[in-house]
Amino acid sequence: MSYCDHCEGQRFDRARVLRELRRVRQQLRAGKCPTPEGALDLALRAVKALEVPHLEWDDDPGPIVH
Repeated sequence: MSYCDHCEGQRFDRARVLRELRRVRQQLRAGKCPTPEGALDLALRAVKALEVPHLEWDDDPGPIVH
């Protein structure tokens, strides 16, 4: 099965975010952050640092299945 560029980009971005959150979880398990608020702050900063790109839309996409 193939995906349109937009959906493929979303799948890629989602995978990057999940990998980053798993990395943060490992840090938390290692005792890097003692408070729940600090844990959320760490996760938010990690995801913001990913710089997920904006996908451009094609003017004439033709028939695309999402």
